[in-house]
Amino acid sequence: MNLHPRAPTDMATGPYRIVLRPSGLSFPAGPADDVLGAAGLAGIAVPAACRNGVCELCEARLLKGRAVNTRNQQTIVVGEPLVMCRSRAETDLELEIQAVMAAGQNPPKKFQAKVADVRSISHDVYRVELQLNRRRELSFHAGQYLSVNLPEADPCYFSIASSPSDQAIELHIQATEEWVSAQRVIDALMAGGEITLEMPHGKACLASIPEKPLLMVAAGTGFAQMKSMVDYLRGTRFDHPVTLYWGVRQPEDMYLRDLAETWDREWEPFTFVPVVGDDDDNDWSGHHDQLVNAVLNSGFDWNTVRVMASGSPVMVYTLMDALVGAGLPESEFFSDVLEYAPRY
Repeated sequence: MNLHPRAPTDMATGPYRIVLRPSGLSFPAGPADDVLGAAGLAGIAVPAACRNGVCELCEARLLKGRAVNTRNQQTIVVGEPLVMCRSRAETDLELEIQAVMAAGQNPPKKFQAKVADVRSISHDVYRVELQLNRRRELSFHAGQYLSVNLPEADPCYFSIASSPSDQAIELHIQATEEWVSAQRVIDALMAGGEITLEMPHGKACLASIPEKPLLMVAAGTGFAQMKSMVDYLRGTRFDHPVTLYWGVRQPEDMYLRDLAETWDREWEPFTFVPVVGDDDDNDWSGHHDQLVNAVLNSGFDWNTVRVMASGSPVMVYTLMDALVGAGLPESEFFSDVLEYAPRY
């Protein structure tokens, strides 16, 4: 499998590069693009409401370069305010806008959430839908996670399975009676009412759309993190290849296989590769090796791909070592495991 980037069909392209400070996020813009529209095509979440310059939510300050106000055709010079929805770049630009955050820069906050739905979607996985009382105050990136904070209990951490643009928060929680903490969370959710969340957490996420092909590798409910990123990318003009390897021990553990197969059919850049152990004697170590070997033997050009991985520390580090050894730059390997379970 060869993952050389394809030319995006509808994304903003052109000679100019726009850099946002302090986040450091950047995106291309053509001479006919308004700056806000070009940011949106790159999947960068800039606060905006009216899109005609009235609300001024997308106002930034021009630090470098030259732009023009599309309403009155006046030149905007360094030091002046710039409303992104009615501005067009005439050179490379550097803008200051505090409301745009890079990965890991959104400070976690506590939110009260109402339980809208809890349903079993496999023999041990529950799909949870939560509604936040202060949804407009929440900003997170695709692929981040949250904690459920129950009284007199340690926080329990779960990947967010929904896109940042969704109103509801979706979780996939694996729980059995043997997993006391997760089962306690499910019991609390099924009782209804409100719970306390702290979010967002995590740096292994997408603050903007990547400029290269994306390889996702998930084990078990690590699929939730990948679902958030796929839902987010499908709402942008991202057109590079996206490949998801989802590894489970038994076929019934692939609790949303139909959804992944639907993405494969309906979203042209997407490829789904299920990896199923299907062996009663196959322990988790062997299962992880099978997933890693499937990815390693796939034939990717490791110099042209970004990897997002979600699973146990054993799986993640085994995968990272194998891919880096095969030529993947370590800077292109992302997993929350590297943050919460550092090896050194």
